[in-house]
Amino acid sequence: MRGQVVPSFCTLKMITKQLIEQLANDRIQERNLDVYIVDIRISSANNIIVELDSMSGGVAINDCVAVSRNIEHNLDRETQDFSLEVASAGLDKPFRVFKQYVKNIGKNVQVKTEDKGKIEGVLKSANENEIIITTREKRRIEGRKKKEWFEEDVMIKMNEIKETKLIITF
Repeated sequence: MRGQVVPSFCTLKMITKQLIEQLANDRIQERNLDVYIVDIRISSANNIIVELDSMSGGVAINDCVAVSRNIEHNLDRETQDFSLEVASAGLDKPFRVFKQYVKNIGKNVQVKTEDKGKIEGVLKSANENEIIITTREKRRIEGRKKKEWFEEDVMIKMNEIKETKLIITF
């Protein structure tokens, strides 16, 4: 079997979430971008979706293009077929990483929990273990005819949160 060529699939680099995350983070750090990875999904058919967000607002198209190019240039289309989509995490999607909580402090959110149901209010603070939401509702105060606004801080542990979404108001 002398002179036999080794097939290129022997050096095949499998597309993994860790590989995509490393390639995306390499470009983010290299270009000093103000973005972070929210989610990476890879289907069985190698459809790769990378969602980015930014601490200072939205994600620029140029940032998505830069991350996309670095991923694509480091994967070999000759050995593996894949599709790649790099986009901004949508405003209507639930929070998936802690940085999204930090970014949205001071904004109206809706939090779903098992015990307390839905809670809406202003995200006052967030740390790795819990968040605090300031809720506001009208309540009847004893001895008064009219209801008055009442604010209350509600602490919710991170492990109790099923879903948190930004409330979009126009």
